[in-house]
Amino acid sequence: MTVLSHKEEQLITQYILRETKAKNKDNLSRTNSYKRFYDRHPELKWSLLASFVSRNAGWSMTDLKGELFHPGLTDQQGHMIFTAYERANWLIFSDAYPQLLLYEWSKRCNAPLFHLLSVFRVSRFMRAEWERFWRKRDTERLLYALIINEQYTIQSPIIQNPLLKKNVFHSIQYAFSEWGHFQTVVFPTIDGHLYGITIRKFSKVKERIVLGKKLAKLLFRADLFPDFYHFLHTVPHTGSRFDFEQYLGIARRSTPFLRTVYPVMTHSLDDQRKDWFQKKVNQSLFDAESLPKQIELTEWYFHKKRQLRFLFSLEHYFQHK
Repeated sequence: MTVLSHKEEQLITQYILRETKAKNKDNLSRTNSYKRFYDRHPELKWSLLASFVSRNAGWSMTDLKGELFHPGLTDQQGHMIFTAYERANWLIFSDAYPQLLLYEWSKRCNAPLFHLLSVFRVSRFMRAEWERFWRKRDTERLLYALIINEQYTIQSPIIQNPLLKKNVFHSIQYAFSEWGHFQTVVFPTIDGHLYGITIRKFSKVKERIVLGKKLAKLLFRADLFPDFYHFLHTVPHTGSRFDFEQYLGIARRSTPFLRTVYPVMTHSLDDQRKDWFQKKVNQSLFDAESLPKQIELTEWYFHKKRQLRFLFSLEHYFQHK
């Protein structure tokens, strides 16, 4: 086991801070960084799940500038919803990526360095979970712990943020998407199939944790994982849904490339990264979840696009009547 000096630990933390800032530039850089990390350390399943969910966030962002959503949104509405997506994903990455890199350095040094997590303002909950993982190598437990942590990390600064609550989570467009089951995370394959799971009560932290565990179960299902990974490995992420819609037989792009419509945002942690972990978490959050009966969503996707087009045309009609 390597024992590091204080100076060496400082150099590692400075490197991690620089890398995290560089890779947290936008949705594309985050998505690709998660995937590359998984390829280096496949025992960290959360990193691949995060990459796939991050792809979905990018697709949701460009939806706001696409043919379907854009006519039904004011510029302010579109900006606020984009800000909610972007801020949440930036915050998760700023919290999670240092954890991943610190694990990578721990492997290199053959010594746990998780006492340094406090430098990155990571929750005490995760420090205990990483130390447990180092001892027991329970990959499933760590996967669930990271899902729990990320959802609690965004609950107060994003989901309960008064401005975002009013303009995003209580908006008519958000109500439409919740009512119509449009808040669905999809996992495409290049042979024209679409799988996924829908969340209804997105503002509820426990609902998002359950969703995360179900998505993990779906992603790593033995019969489907090779197809999902093949998509992630071979299809570059542009932020446009055409990344996968081209494999569904949709010939025309209806959403733009992400970097053509969104500038890089500057974020600040401010005082928003207070430790969410104040008491024990309910151990039931670590229970496995079963998959819903319907996970193949190819036909559903076409139906929901038609339904959403109708809803927004209806809203547009009443706005201009």
